[in-house]
Amino acid sequence: MARTLCSMLSSVYTADRQVTVEGWVHRRRRLANVTFVVVRDRSGTAQIVVTDSSARERVLALSEETAVRVSGTVVENDHAPGGFEIVDPVFVALSAVAQPLPVELWRPTVKATLPTLLDHAPLTWRHPTRKAVWAIAAASMAGFRRHLDSAGFTEVATPKIVDSSTESGANMFALNYFGSTAYLAQSPQLYKQVLTGVFERVYEVGPVFRAEPHDTTRHLSEYVSLDVELGFIEDHRDVLAVLRSTLAAMIDSIVRTAGPELDLLNTELPIVPDQIPIVHFSDALKLVGADPAEPDLAPEHERALGVWAKERFGSEFLAVEGYPAAKRPFYTHPQPSDNRWTNSFDLLFRGLELVTGGQRLHNQVDYLDAMVARGEDPVRYGAYLEAMGHGMPPHGGFAIGLERWVARLLMLENIRATALFPRDINRLRP
Repeated sequence: MARTLCSMLSSVYTADRQVTVEGWVHRRRRLANVTFVVVRDRSGTAQIVVTDSSARERVLALSEETAVRVSGTVVENDHAPGGFEIVDPVFVALSAVAQPLPVELWRPTVKATLPTLLDHAPLTWRHPTRKAVWAIAAASMAGFRRHLDSAGFTEVATPKIVDSSTESGANMFALNYFGSTAYLAQSPQLYKQVLTGVFERVYEVGPVFRAEPHDTTRHLSEYVSLDVELGFIEDHRDVLAVLRSTLAAMIDSIVRTAGPELDLLNTELPIVPDQIPIVHFSDALKLVGADPAEPDLAPEHERALGVWAKERFGSEFLAVEGYPAAKRPFYTHPQPSDNRWTNSFDLLFRGLELVTGGQRLHNQVDYLDAMVARGEDPVRYGAYLEAMGHGMPPHGGFAIGLERWVARLLMLENIRATALFPRDINRLRP
């Protein structure tokens, strides 16, 4: 008999309809004359009613999280989940639980500390509220891809083993590459830039690696980066417009494909305004009362600006443009009217930096000048500079950290709660 998903009992129901469901024993409840078993699969849960005395004893021997196959008759019951249940069941255990469970997954919420959740991630991700977090992440990636595909972008896959840094070698993981030193890529930045000279518009969804000794609630050593680069732009405002439409598409994808998960987590999604409000970096410093010589915004400044944007514009998004050239990588295009500043931006979301983006240099001579000014060795960037000497279009792009996006979307306190198997300064397993 073909498998029926738990959520599909209502759609397959007819009188005396026989069905087979497969999943895990989520919960057992024994009463005087009946035992109820809730089976959980990827789609949800189904209630199984066991009345035969010998069958009840066999079922009670199956602990929670045993993988089972259950065949029986689907019947209507207004009190059952979804209004239907399975009676006269035959249980077949597909695998046994060989050790005590570190958490009780049948409870509405997971009663465990974050370290326990992470240490036992292959199990704890089974809980509906944990699965819902990743369902929203997956919907975000799907919306990201779908929108950019429709806008003429090409998905690319760039190397994750590289011979030099993108920005600074201080935060790179070194490895032995057949006797030579190589590194895990901090970013696909240089590759996605040169590929605008091939495809004009490119994006990538992939891991990036940062060997920064951060032990904070907002940093990971490995995370999923949603990277975009596009050619033939006027300036960074064109990049910001693509970012705005991409975020709107990601949210739309969540609404369309992860509605039940949003309800389960009681999540209020933001509205992406038609035009994201913009403030210049120098004005942002004034708004938060910071020293005008500050090269960056501190977390408390970001929070204050988030409050200001919400009160002033009714927006949970705010773009801060014109960051100082000294704070941006060598490939960042200067602000034409004043080269102390750059055609770059950070996008703040609910008072937290979410995205960094901007316009890049595209003429080889400008790159050589910028590298000399920064003390960079052009020899280290040979292939990159060669591409910049072959007629590159004016271009720019941005990158969204998936885990940070989901953490802020769900207002989770720690970014590690959004990564399937997070890697940080202290964690290398599971």
